[in-house]
Amino acid sequence: MQNNCRAFFESLRSLGFAGISAAYAAVGAATTHPVRAFCVTNNTQGHMIFSFDNGDAAGQMFVAAGSYKLYDVQANQNAQFDDKYVFPVGSQMYVKQVTAPVSGNVYVEYLC
Repeated sequence: MQNNCRAFFESLRSLGFAGISAAYAAVGAATTHPVRAFCVTNNTQGHMIFSFDNGDAAGQMFVAAGSYKLYDVQANQNAQFDDKYVFPVGSQMYVKQVTAPVSGNVYVEYLC
């Protein structure tokens, strides 16, 4: 449900351990709304690198096995729902392994 005055979640994105390797893989589909906050969860036994840019070999976020990271992009902004402090429509999260997982999934949640 989209509303210009309220926050809402896009559908949950996930990728199973079998789809994760040393090369970046997309975690679900690209976003369809501006992203104000997001959470990446690593529910595998392997350490992961997450990135919004699959060409960035070093990655942007390390997420240890069995942990998560939560980012509030619009935190502490004076204007609510100011589109200057969002990830744009079409943003895509990618993941690659640091250590190989043998079970579990990674998840990305987007708050718009």
